[in-house]
Amino acid sequence: MEFPSFFRSNFWMACANMRVWTLFLLLLLLETDVVCSSSDYLVGLGSYDITGPAADVNMMGYANTGQIASGIHFRLRARAFIVAEPKSNRVVFVNLDACMASQIVKIKLIERLKARYGDLYTENNVAISGIHTHAGPGGYLQYVVYIITSFGFVHQSFDVIVDGIEKCIIQAHENLRPGSIFVNKGELLDAGVNRSPSAYLNNPAAERRKYKYNVDKEMTLLKFVDDEWGPVGSFNWFPTHGTSMSRTNSLISGDNKGAAARFMEDWFEQQGYERMDSAVFEDRGLPRKISNIIPNLHNSKHKLLEIATSFQSSSGRPATKTSSVAKRVRGAHGKVEKPRFVSAFCQSNCGDVSPNVLGAFCIDTGLPCDFNHSTCGGKNELCYSRGPGYPDEFESTRIIGERQFRKAVDLFTAADEEIEGEVDFRHAYIDFSQLEVTVSDEGDSEVVKTCPAAMGFAFAAGTTDGPGAFDFTQGDDKGNPFWKLVRDMLKTPSKEQIDCHHPKPILLDTGEMKKPYDWAPSILPIQIIRIGQLVILSVPGEFTTMAGRRLRDAVRTVLTSEEDFEYDDTYIVIAGLTNTYSQYITTYEEYQVQRYEGASTLYGPHTLSAYIQEFKKLAEALINNEPVEPGPQPPDLFEKQISLLPPVVVDATPLGVNFGDVCADVLQNSTFKSDDMVTASFWSSCPRNDLMTEGTFALVEFLQEKDSWIPAYDDDDFCLRYKWSRPYKLSSKSRATLEWRIPQGVTPGVYRLTHFGAAKGLFGSIHHFTGSSSAFVVA
Repeated sequence: MEFPSFFRSNFWMACANMRVWTLFLLLLLLETDVVCSSSDYLVGLGSYDITGPAADVNMMGYANTGQIASGIHFRLRARAFIVAEPKSNRVVFVNLDACMASQIVKIKLIERLKARYGDLYTENNVAISGIHTHAGPGGYLQYVVYIITSFGFVHQSFDVIVDGIEKCIIQAHENLRPGSIFVNKGELLDAGVNRSPSAYLNNPAAERRKYKYNVDKEMTLLKFVDDEWGPVGSFNWFPTHGTSMSRTNSLISGDNKGAAARFMEDWFEQQGYERMDSAVFEDRGLPRKISNIIPNLHNSKHKLLEIATSFQSSSGRPATKTSSVAKRVRGAHGKVEKPRFVSAFCQSNCGDVSPNVLGAFCIDTGLPCDFNHSTCGGKNELCYSRGPGYPDEFESTRIIGERQFRKAVDLFTAADEEIEGEVDFRHAYIDFSQLEVTVSDEGDSEVVKTCPAAMGFAFAAGTTDGPGAFDFTQGDDKGNPFWKLVRDMLKTPSKEQIDCHHPKPILLDTGEMKKPYDWAPSILPIQIIRIGQLVILSVPGEFTTMAGRRLRDAVRTVLTSEEDFEYDDTYIVIAGLTNTYSQYITTYEEYQVQRYEGASTLYGPHTLSAYIQEFKKLAEALINNEPVEPGPQPPDLFEKQISLLPPVVVDATPLGVNFGDVCADVLQNSTFKSDDMVTASFWSSCPRNDLMTEGTFALVEFLQEKDSWIPAYDDDDFCLRYKWSRPYKLSSKSRATLEWRIPQGVTPGVYRLTHFGAAKGLFGSIHHFTGSSSAFVVA
């Protein structure tokens, strides 16, 4: 078709004018630094390995001196998100697969971030929270009472956590791109029960009637969506203790929340978030999507066995430091152009919430424990709670992790409420050892004070998740003369201190114990982070259910008091164990009962009132756009730390044996199926020589073609366990045992187990090695 000439000339003139105007607009945008994007936020996520020493180090949580790390259930990670408004505020939230955050960890991290980014990331807009696993290496906190059982400060534990947090924040920073955030919430009914119901019942009946359950059942989830890449991660908050793994477990583990995170990340990467494979929920670790590249053999067991017998166990051989990193499953299959999906299951007000949902029973009679004191015949050592997989703690961990994972997937896929609004934060340090607090009761008010930290007798009784020893019991508000005599040998509390903590009988006067340095914190950080209609309350301890409810309600009252501020639909979550650790926070009424949580409320009966008072100040400053006083700086005790953990001296093997040689092979000519356990042991070395950060000590390999082995599972998988042992404590000889519980839906074929290690020579040199078992068939 031909246009008339006058039309053609006008058309080209219009095009020329359009080009001029387009060029003008582009220059204007460049000059004014305007970024065209449909998103109001920049979003970035990151994740990094923080698995600490898997040998010799006491685990943090149960304070059980006999719980010493000796292998890995699955790896620990630091996961972070950054949300920024272009040209305005930004916030960082880091979730650690660790028992809790540490003040000295945050102090040193902020020093590193300042050196790298200036004042972009500070103590004010960075939050670091722990999931409260009781199966991670200890020794990374700076106060004496928290590092006694780890024989003081453990530099390896500390270094790997600080390094990992820094690296995951760097990743998140480098991944910052325009994106959107969605929020959703829903009930999860079967992942937590109240382990101190008698204390909860001491709260006012009218207050209890406001709530359907005696623990919080709500999960709140954020879904992060990159404008180009689509969903890139999710973070959720839900309260349940990290005590599915017991006080006798010796394998490093992220417990139920770490398991949930691993399940969800693998689900997204392998299944795609639009559909859910039922195999995910039925196995003990997600099956890898591996093609059987030996064609037409997956139904021929005889032919597979014939191939497997040609691969006998190999002698231990030298490896490089990066060998295990290169073989790592998730590293091998990552997409270079797009960061891996990051999912974090964060802790909340879990103080009195146990994942052991079957209840507490006496191990001698099988009967329920005493309701008020959690004892059996007067002894608390016999009272243990049971998880849903009882008596298998690994199964209980999987089930509770899976339940959180299921709910998170539901919320993630249905999330359609978009986060909108500004990013802001407030942070302050408060001296909780002598804080004046105004409390009100039926219209009357009085000024009371908090106390220097102290721990009560019931603290030593432990909980039904992990009972203590000797003759301590929960609910003890008297103490006994013998233990008071022992206490006085360390520090005799003053009458003023005793009166301040009443009715708590003081067992350890930690706030007034200063030798060789501070035993407990006095100065604590409190922090509010706002991302649109989501408000995160960062608390440095474990709030009980009702204590958390009161704090949230108090902050909500402040936020909704301003008519011109749109906080009516605000989601308020508590991020527990954040920025430092100061044990428990109960209500005033729960404190009177002096169960474990009340005895562990450090600053006396008005501790919760102090938190509420100070958080209301932060909330008022937030809505009024006012600054807050930073408060007194906490001490930096890094140079005072004492470490009594002996180093690795040397590793050795029997005469004529190489590191990595198999000492107990897979059963020859065997065929295995789903749910079977495959085991092999290797002559090994102490895993403290090299933590294999972002690598692996253990590997399940799959035969591809005729002689090529590809990684299928590693020690970051729930189904593969790495166990380390030595014949006696000071022996230089050791073994590594790999146990693979074959998942449902695994690809049939030929497999083998491979171990990586690093041996220390007589003069301190480190030699990396590897070894493999004989091949076997999975049909």
